[in-house]
Amino acid sequence: MTDFEAKLSKYADLAVQIGVNVQPGQILVVNAPILAADFVRMITAKAYAIGASLVKVNWSDASITRQQFEHAASEVFTEPPTWYAGEMTELAEKGAAILNVIAEDPDALKGIDPVRISNYQKVRGAALTKYREMQMSDKVSWSIVAVPCQAWADKVFPNVPAEERVNKLWEAIFHTVRLDREDPVAAWQEHLNTLDQKANVLNAKKYKKLHYIAPGTDLSIELPEGHIWAQGDSINAKGHSFVANMPTEEVFTAPLKTGVNGTVRSTKPLSHGGNIIDGFSITFENGRIVSVSAEQGQEALEHLISMDEGAKYLGEVALVPHKSPISESNILYYNTLFDENASNHLAIGMAYAFCLEGGKDMTPDELIAHGLNNSVTHVDFMIGSAEMNIYGISADGTEEPVFLNGNWAF
Repeated sequence: MTDFEAKLSKYADLAVQIGVNVQPGQILVVNAPILAADFVRMITAKAYAIGASLVKVNWSDASITRQQFEHAASEVFTEPPTWYAGEMTELAEKGAAILNVIAEDPDALKGIDPVRISNYQKVRGAALTKYREMQMSDKVSWSIVAVPCQAWADKVFPNVPAEERVNKLWEAIFHTVRLDREDPVAAWQEHLNTLDQKANVLNAKKYKKLHYIAPGTDLSIELPEGHIWAQGDSINAKGHSFVANMPTEEVFTAPLKTGVNGTVRSTKPLSHGGNIIDGFSITFENGRIVSVSAEQGQEALEHLISMDEGAKYLGEVALVPHKSPISESNILYYNTLFDENASNHLAIGMAYAFCLEGGKDMTPDELIAHGLNNSVTHVDFMIGSAEMNIYGISADGTEEPVFLNGNWAF
């Protein structure tokens, strides 16, 4: 076995044991591009070795996806995929774990009619409402891991010889998931414990609101009563842990839907729907987005916040220190899985039910009544930098620093 094959095998171990944490007798669903076939075969073997009852793989191909958006009949993009939503909901109800393997070209749908993309996202999001509610309330175990593709590697490493770019991206990914440690699984447990300590401090503080100050940003975010700061690992309905994002460097919670005021400016490009949105600012009044402007991708951004009414509000507030492994690598991934873990970020759309006391057992209407946002979408965007300060404000008006110069103040 080559060194690369050994690392790939360890990566598969992490995905199966730490990411979705497959249990004996459990179904594992893997959504993956066909270019990741060798990696998925490893995942399948390791899941069956643990005792998975079934590994079901759903394949995709970027070229075929683009051809669909270019040539398929218009009605295809407005017809809800009820068959797919039904299958995913049924599998989730059976307790299946869901592993998403991604290999995304940031410009995969560049030049495609944005109306087609928006229509597809709307109807797909609406059809998957029940499944997403289960996912956002920790009823099921799910995780996302990434593998390189040539187009993505070309975007990330344009100054590296073309034939070396994919390997370069593999090395970078392996580093972000701690595969260069002697015992990656133990390294992950230690890392999750560190994030848990930060979350515990914030949960003890019970801040009423956060105030963000940075170039182009002056934003106040009120937090709902009973909010919970969460971190990388979660517990599903059967009491088993899982890590939704690999890598992960964040501590996060849900904002009060109507409590966001001011303007925030992005600090990294957002790759969304096969297009890049960059250099953008968003202004909020009483939680609702009232204006947006982007140096690149204005139309895509406008379509994003028009997905439904909930897409005009925030669903997540996440804290990531500027001095974190991904940030310090100075690599811009053009991929939210990585870039959000190099920067403080916010998310447009649906809030996580588990970020509220008792939220996992609440109905969507009850979550809304407690101040959480609901939407067919959830899209993170990056706002952090070494110039950002964040202040926590308590119910009595006491103010103290949470972040100074982009890093934890405690």
